[in-house]
Amino acid sequence: MEALKINSDRLWDSLMEMAKIGGTAKGGCCRLALTDLDKQGRELYIKWAEEAGCIVKVDAIGNIMCTRPGEDMSLAPVGTGSHLDTQPTGGKFDGVYGVLAGLEVVRSMNDQGIKTKHPIEISVWTNEEGSRFAPAMMGSGVVSGRFTLEEILDKTDVDGLRLGDELERIGFAGETPVTGRSFHAFFETHIEQGPYLEAEQKQVGVVTGGQGQRWYNATLTGRESHAGTTPMHLRSDALIASSQLVLKVEEIAKAHPPGCGTVGFMQVMPNSRNTIPGEISMSIDLRHPIDQELTKMDAALKLAIAEIEATGPSVALDPFWYYEPIHFNAECINAVRQATIDLGYSHMDIIAGAGHDACYVSDFAATSMIFTPCLNGISHNEIESTTQQECEGGCSVLLNAMLTMAEVV
Repeated sequence: MEALKINSDRLWDSLMEMAKIGGTAKGGCCRLALTDLDKQGRELYIKWAEEAGCIVKVDAIGNIMCTRPGEDMSLAPVGTGSHLDTQPTGGKFDGVYGVLAGLEVVRSMNDQGIKTKHPIEISVWTNEEGSRFAPAMMGSGVVSGRFTLEEILDKTDVDGLRLGDELERIGFAGETPVTGRSFHAFFETHIEQGPYLEAEQKQVGVVTGGQGQRWYNATLTGRESHAGTTPMHLRSDALIASSQLVLKVEEIAKAHPPGCGTVGFMQVMPNSRNTIPGEISMSIDLRHPIDQELTKMDAALKLAIAEIEATGPSVALDPFWYYEPIHFNAECINAVRQATIDLGYSHMDIIAGAGHDACYVSDFAATSMIFTPCLNGISHNEIESTTQQECEGGCSVLLNAMLTMAEVV
């Protein structure tokens, strides 16, 4: 079958319409998971999906499943999707592009009268970002069995609001069980969130796997004291110790290329101008595509903490989240690569540096991803930017890869 393209204008218009929900003054989006704005985004998407002829279901963790029937409904669907929640100062494309690309695939199939043997299913996964409720990728994590439903429903945000209660409040505590989900194949389309495609001047990234990640919470405890009356040599300054730890995280990452290390959150107590900080709460994020190297980074972090403790405040480290590097399915990768070739797009193989729902879906289904460029590799930022043509390219590749796996009849 000749390679097909999607309706570029319709996809772009849908992206811009969704971006109005939670739109920020700087041109980005703020739709934190399970807020009223998340509810509005979900409801608009469901309206569009039903208009496209999809059957809509919601499961007990709030994942939305929209199915375009296939000729044989006994077969597992060919799936796609991503998430609608954003960072507090997020952009217009992270996550939502993958959801609306899936919707555009269904719309384009409808336009062109295409029937498939397998059903087509679009997923909106709950709380991928992990910004309001940690950890990230909760919806796909529950379905894959990485987390139990009960433990995730009991998670709370910084205001003490319980996830399960917020799910009920916005009307998305569904009745469909989270167990028993299956896909014949699954694809996730996403902006790269990095600089490689742009630097190499490639239109599409064929994603072969994902980096492993280790997330930690660290609490450093010193002693609060007066800033003017406590001499320097008698201080136990938790902020100084945390600064040393931040530098150690950077040092560890640079010692294990192409690993990454980030401290993205820090809370100072009592956070007073003339009081020596007595307690610091901070996050640590280590990533590497090779699990053995990630293990070495973990060991180096614990050694660095022991060295800091020997001369300063105590450090309590909570290694609360880990997943190993992901290797995607060869058949799905080949379907993406062949679609890219058939459409005439320049492409390169690439590893996903960020966590994605597709990584957890790969636990129970044949999976791959499609990356498209974003300006300067910037994401998780209100200035996140891509072009209509780049979105069209990734979505057209998605259409053809899904048709390959869904078997056109």
